[in-house]
Amino acid sequence: MMTCLFARFHSKTKGSSSRGKRLSLRKITVLLSLLTLAGASLAATATSPGSLTNSLDMRMQLIPAGEFFMGNDESPASLQLAYPLISQRRIEQLNDEAPRHKVRISQAFYLGQTEVTVGQFRRFLKESGYQPESIADGTGGYGYNPAYDPDKSARGDQFEGRDPRYSWSNPGFPQDEQHPVVNVTRNDALAMAQWLSKQEGRVYRLPTEAEWEYAARAGTQTRYHSGDAPESLLKVANTFDAKSQVNWPKFAEHALKGDDGYVFTAPVASFAPNAFGLYDMHGNAWEWTQDFYGEDYYAHSPVNDPQGPADGNVYVRRGGSWHTWAFYARSSYRNWNTPQTRYTLVGMRLLMEAPR
Repeated sequence: MMTCLFARFHSKTKGSSSRGKRLSLRKITVLLSLLTLAGASLAATATSPGSLTNSLDMRMQLIPAGEFFMGNDESPASLQLAYPLISQRRIEQLNDEAPRHKVRISQAFYLGQTEVTVGQFRRFLKESGYQPESIADGTGGYGYNPAYDPDKSARGDQFEGRDPRYSWSNPGFPQDEQHPVVNVTRNDALAMAQWLSKQEGRVYRLPTEAEWEYAARAGTQTRYHSGDAPESLLKVANTFDAKSQVNWPKFAEHALKGDDGYVFTAPVASFAPNAFGLYDMHGNAWEWTQDFYGEDYYAHSPVNDPQGPADGNVYVRRGGSWHTWAFYARSSYRNWNTPQTRYTLVGMRLLMEAPR
């Protein structure tokens, strides 16, 4: 790229006088500025129109600015009809998805085409020297253990932990480098974003809750970007289905009546993308967002680029996981955790701000 930029400037002086053959001070200044920009972009190489590949081989997809309706105004009766096995109490707890409201995303941004993978997180740790919280604090994470009985645990967690045996590198089930990294805290995600920002001279961060839902919907207003039917998830998402319910027979009635091919996490981009070219916005791993959680935030959310509440104790995560019932994988569903939470269902997807 740098050679091409120099050749472009040099070609303009070809055939001129000896004085003209020398680059003027103004041209040199401009050239140096372009070279600086080129150097900053070397780590993020264009792969196709609207996408970049960064220094960790993360594919970043350009998401255009635009407007959409955020949240959900579906009646409890309609939801009960669509999800007859979900209790009325659980449906009534969805008041934080209302009111459905207009949101304008005023700036385009790049979002990871996939969740951050085990391999990408491993490279980040190696190159940065960062130590994930599950290891740094010595308490570990959560993991799948077929001998573990949730009913005999103090809190009834479906997975064993916290336990130092479990971490981002061992969630209790096999993963290769292309699977989404899990057992990562929000603080781990921020550390990775900050390191990439410093390395590449760009701004990486977590998406706001509004940016996440806008990207997940990709122009749709249905429950999922694949449609309203829970079974439509089988083509686009790795969620709780006939394959995974074998290990949790007491939840079998909530499993999708189909087999997506994976008991635990799936390699990223194993299913069809949405209209923006993003994979696994439903299922595979929950994804941290930038925002504090506010139960009534939608009632007074600004139209333009909402940033979430100014303060709080817990942060929003979105999208569902490989262990998530279809009801909780809807585009509008909101969940939350403390920033130190590490769990075998929780991963991340990073945003890179586009130049303005």
